[in-house]
Amino acid sequence: MWEEVGRLAGDESLAVLLTTHYLDEADRLADRLAIVDSGRVVAAGTPHELKAQLRGDAVHIELRTAPDERVVREVVATVPGVREISLEGLRLSARADDGAAAVPGTLAALDQAGVPVAAVTVARPSLDDVYLRHAGRRFAEANGSMQ
Repeated sequence: MWEEVGRLAGDESLAVLLTTHYLDEADRLADRLAIVDSGRVVAAGTPHELKAQLRGDAVHIELRTAPDERVVREVVATVPGVREISLEGLRLSARADDGAAAVPGTLAALDQAGVPVAAVTVARPSLDDVYLRHAGRRFAEANGSMQ
């Protein structure tokens, strides 16, 4: 079905209006999109434009034990290029201009503060990150298990 939608939009130059709860589909298929939260448009543009607004990579760090939130925020805030720090349970998330370059300094700062780390991932911005920025929560949290 998605191949046919892509063919109609590309080969036939037809405008296709598609509504989906799957942000990865929207990212793959849409030339332009609008993100709607609670009945209002919170962001609109091309997928590339929307993701580029976030400037940088998402760095996610899974901590081994429940941390002192104040200490973690203070320690991570000292790492150059790291911003938008959030902590939810054992998951520390932040934005970095260059995520791969920020990881060693972040891990060293956490280690020095005695905060044990279980896992680290670096990801390019996604439409879920765009949704989080504009709606204040992840898309999956807003829509239960729809995604």
